Amino acid sequence: MNTIYQQSSFCSTGGCVQVAVLADGTVSLRDSKNLTIPAHTYTAEEWVAFTAGVKNGEFDLVPGGLLAG
Repeated sequence: MNTIYQQSSFCSTGGCVQVAVLADGTVSLRDSKNLTIPAHTYTAEEWVAFTAGVKNGEFDLVPGGLLAG
């Protein structure tokens, strides 16, 4: 069975991350620019927590976000 990766429709550069849900329910994340690098895998719970943080603005590159200077 081939793993089907998806990337965001907001990716305009071609250099984006790609995501797939694996048969065991884990989430696989890979770099579309270099497919020879092994993908990172996360449990469903880890992925839900991360995406909830993204939706909540916790990783925004603006004042108040985690990555803000």
